[in-house]
Amino acid sequence: MSSTAIHLSKATFTLSAPDIRRLPADSGIEVAFAGRSNAGKSSALNTLTNQRGLARTSKTPGRTQLINIFEIAENKRLVDLPGYGFAKVPMEMKKKWQKALGEYLEKRECLKGLVILMDIRHPLKDLDMDLIQWAVDGELPVLALLTKSDKLSQGKVSGQVLAVRKELAALNADIKVQAFSSLKRTGSEQADKVICDWFQDENLQALSELGEAPLIEE
Repeated sequence: MSSTAIHLSKATFTLSAPDIRRLPADSGIEVAFAGRSNAGKSSALNTLTNQRGLARTSKTPGRTQLINIFEIAENKRLVDLPGYGFAKVPMEMKKKWQKALGEYLEKRECLKGLVILMDIRHPLKDLDMDLIQWAVDGELPVLALLTKSDKLSQGKVSGQVLAVRKELAALNADIKVQAFSSLKRTGSEQADKVICDWFQDENLQALSELGEAPLIEE
């Protein structure tokens, strides 16, 4: 294990920004969370960080209008992106959110991994696939969390996970698929490991480039 272990529970809210021009300097490592407005993105962030009120949750989907930044260590951040695909908001507001989302994905150089959240009952909608394809084209690793798995029987959960994995396997990319439930914490340990590994891989790569061997803890 590296001496610079990552702990998502150390996440602290840093700022909210309407666009990338108000974000911290484009350096370090960021892992972004994206998904449809009713996919349970804020609840997943709270579960993974073990902080009930870190990300604001609402019974009304579509309330995440800003890019929210949470720092977990120096120059290491989780990013909550505006939700997409929810119809019951004004068109102008929807366009504004989509612009902020698109600019972040296209221009943010420190983005190193993308967590895409989808309701397990309705996965791989057009906008989800567009986002996954964008990540694949940019050689960005993806963790697809199939949320609200507590709403289905275990058999149906397994079937949905296998079906999504099969469809995404055709893209021949670095995509992991995991059932997830904020209510029962299903899949939280596996998701935590994937995300922390993304941060850790960057640490090891940086040390390698400097010609240094990582410290090993016994």
